[in-house]
Amino acid sequence: RLAHLDRTSSKEKTGVFTGGYAIHPLTNEKVPIWIGDYVLGSYGTGAVMAVPAHDERDFEFASKFGLEVKWVVEPTKMDEELSTEEAFTQAGVNVNSGEFDGMKTQKAKKAITEKLAEISAGGPKITYKLRDWVFSRQRYWGEPIPIYFPVDFPEGVEDSAVDPKVDGCEHTIRFDKPIPVDEADLPLTLPEMEDFSPGDDPAGCLARAKDWRYFQKDGKWFARETNTMPQWAGSCWYYFRFLDPKNGESAFSPELDEDWMPVDLYVGGAEHAVLHLLYARFWHQVLYDLGYTKHPEPFQKLVHQGMILGSDGEKMSKSRGNVVNPDDVVEVHGADALRLYEMFMGPLEAVKPWQTSQVSGVVRFQNKLFNLVQEAAKNDSSVEMDEETTKILHKTMKKVTEDIESMSFNTAISAMMVLTNHLTSLKDRVPREAAEKLTLMVSPFAPHLGEECWSILGHDDTLAYHPWVEHDEALCVDNTFKMGVQVNGKTRGEIEIPKDADQEGAMAEAMKVQSVSNQLDGKDVKKIIYVPGRILNIVAK
Repeated sequence: RLAHLDRTSSKEKTGVFTGGYAIHPLTNEKVPIWIGDYVLGSYGTGAVMAVPAHDERDFEFASKFGLEVKWVVEPTKMDEELSTEEAFTQAGVNVNSGEFDGMKTQKAKKAITEKLAEISAGGPKITYKLRDWVFSRQRYWGEPIPIYFPVDFPEGVEDSAVDPKVDGCEHTIRFDKPIPVDEADLPLTLPEMEDFSPGDDPAGCLARAKDWRYFQKDGKWFARETNTMPQWAGSCWYYFRFLDPKNGESAFSPELDEDWMPVDLYVGGAEHAVLHLLYARFWHQVLYDLGYTKHPEPFQKLVHQGMILGSDGEKMSKSRGNVVNPDDVVEVHGADALRLYEMFMGPLEAVKPWQTSQVSGVVRFQNKLFNLVQEAAKNDSSVEMDEETTKILHKTMKKVTEDIESMSFNTAISAMMVLTNHLTSLKDRVPREAAEKLTLMVSPFAPHLGEECWSILGHDDTLAYHPWVEHDEALCVDNTFKMGVQVNGKTRGEIEIPKDADQEGAMAEAMKVQSVSNQLDGKDVKKIIYVPGRILNIVAK
């Protein structure tokens, strides 16, 4: 007999024919029943309908034991031939399937399922794959499990005459009769131990703490459970305890649950979806059903940050030698540069390769911003912002604010780079107000740089308590826009005109463009196609 792990990993197929047959519900054909090593009792009902022609494991099994391989799906592409040397596992078109011939795979699946339901021989069913959750650990660190068990002694031996804590005392712990610790006796705390190494006892190190494990109650001996809870026991509901961490009477108060829950945003890796998030939701549903929380769901929004790969585009691994130690980056460029580059690499959810050489780009941005702040600090309030600078500043404030809300950090940093370049071009005429606004905006991304610039600009207190920037929506709207000019359908130039410009105004500006006027020289304008804000096309012969 093979163990479960061996059966799932073994490439060698073994099996035996039972001598029995099942009747196919749609064709009434006799289907032989085999017992196979790779069909697990824990999967579904433990019995499967094999399709040798279209499943790799079924094909290997059928090939080994000389079973019939019936092809019922073929490729959809005419130039792709069906190979009978291996299973065809792709989607295709049904063949040898009676009334379902000619149907594409997805449509055929639905039609066959509906047919089975119609004749009461089957139907659709959603199966959730979830294995048992082992909720015990044989280690010291962890919440003690508040369960204890009766202790039995040999017949004729009274409890008062023995002590199971003494080595050699014959006794039996009745694990088949678990008893929960009274609520009044909670919380159950761990004993103090000098040596809490695992040891050789499968019961765990707490089995060695005999004064803690064994106790008497009403003249009877009992033994505590020596396994501890896994880290999930705390992490599954930690967000509730964060609301009320010093509450000694209950896990959290109903008032704080009402004020703060559910969690607005959860940011985590995709691997959390089948671990912490799943278990946290289990616990939350129980707490909701028991009336401890008024909220049926724990999290309102979930964002999965993308994985950062090594410079070779592969997942970071010591064996590949492509691991990037962030401490090394911090040592060379500083923590702010590391933070900025991580956020500037691309969208938060995207998988991105790390390129240490590109960190220098955000370092240059930092240096530019620092230098322009120093220039602004030399100026007083008499240096006013011109219209162009005012518009760029307010557009940037709007962009950065909205991008932070949507967690589009890379585009927020890009907008600040554009503003930094513009302010740098002003040289010794950098307005102090613009420098202060930029400093506030960069502070969530590069807090050390932000605080240093804030101090240079003459502030004694931290910027952390200063109000966030506010933009004027009217200053974020352009009064003019740029538009391409076409002559006979080909772009010949570009004009900038007011947003409300009519056809006559657009044509007047277009004729000022040398490349456009050259194309129209000596020709008659037959037609003008003008769509405000989109296109100006001049048809001429």
